[in-house]
Amino acid sequence: MPPLSNAMDPHPQKRQQNSPQERFQQRFRQRLQARLTEDDIARFDRDGALCIKQLLAPDEVALLREGIDANLAAPSPRAKVASRPDDPGRFFEDFCNWQDIPQFGRFVHETPLALAAQRLMQSRSVRLYHDHVLVKEPGTRQRTPWHQDQPYYNIDGRQNISMWIPVDPVSRAATLEFVAGSHKGPWLMPRTFLDNQAKWFPEGSLQDLPDVEANRDAFPIVGWELEPGDVVCFHMLTLHAAGGVEGSHRRRVFSVRFLGDDTRHAPRPWKTSPEFPGLADVLPAGAEMNHPLFPLLCAGQPEGGEHVA
Repeated sequence: MPPLSNAMDPHPQKRQQNSPQERFQQRFRQRLQARLTEDDIARFDRDGALCIKQLLAPDEVALLREGIDANLAAPSPRAKVASRPDDPGRFFEDFCNWQDIPQFGRFVHETPLALAAQRLMQSRSVRLYHDHVLVKEPGTRQRTPWHQDQPYYNIDGRQNISMWIPVDPVSRAATLEFVAGSHKGPWLMPRTFLDNQAKWFPEGSLQDLPDVEANRDAFPIVGWELEPGDVVCFHMLTLHAAGGVEGSHRRRVFSVRFLGDDTRHAPRPWKTSPEFPGLADVLPAGAEMNHPLFPLLCAGQPEGGEHVA
């Protein structure tokens, strides 16, 4: 990740006028009108999770697939293998590469994602938070256990969204699942995935996660079989999990996270996931996420957002 700087953007809305992002957004409005309805926005608000079918065009998926393969060929220092040594497959993760992998930078800036995030968050502004590559190779047994994302992060606020974007078909068994409505709270204890350790908030300081997997019938679980072009959107507090990958199929996914108007920096005394070294030195607690690491992608009233204050 490039070094942090003190450079801020004092006039983000003025800078946004006639920007390349705005020109791209003009091209995408008609596509979004067909793919993202007022009912969808209400459903996202209610459930904290939504699948937008075929939001992305084939050339956009191809660009993303090329970027993921470039990432796999040359992982960053932040990359890790999140599966056990005895797993017959491999679960690869990498973070924060949009500045280093040109395909990722183009994908974030030149697709309808930010505009869709603006509508779903009902936020005037949309900033990129970070990107995250998740690849489960064929035969990977490792499940992604039930968890919320936001407790692992260095942010507070309600207006946020993650988009989980596969470039391969994803079966219902291997897809991302959600507990509908869990984004309403509370925050639940984040733990390490392989050994279930509380390395973030002190043990006992947050409520523990319920055992969703052992009591699936007791929870309103939603999930979708997916094809390339589909985009799964969810709030960073929505409880979610994913299965392993069976057979000869791999599951390459790009997840991109966006921040809205009310998001504020919340430095933690521990290493967040991902980590932003040195950010607390230039961005104090409670500050807006106004920093070059988190570029402004949209500004202005979201369509269908008449109630936004």
